Amino acid sequence: MLRQRYNRGVPESRQVVVYSRKGCHLCEVVKESLAKLSRRGGFTWQEVDVDSDTELRRQFSDEVPVVFIDGRKAFKYRMDEREFLRRLAS
Repeated sequence: MLRQRYNRGVPESRQVVVYSRKGCHLCEVVKESLAKLSRRGGFTWQEVDVDSDTELRRQFSDEVPVVFIDGRKAFKYRMDEREFLRRLAS
């Protein structure tokens, strides 16, 4: 994997995962924010539908959306864009 060493204060491309489900309004809001913020670079993101897997459904139940940055839980239900960028740069 190639890493970008200097990208607007973000030392390398970070991995962001949002656990969500269909029909979830809060999930849509978070995904729209991630799509907008990803245009700045510094991270890639993917969506995982918790209803696609029995264990994920059990783990997250109704606690979606949940956003992880590099495998660490960062936000649940709502995501503040400024706080997201701060955490991304740390």
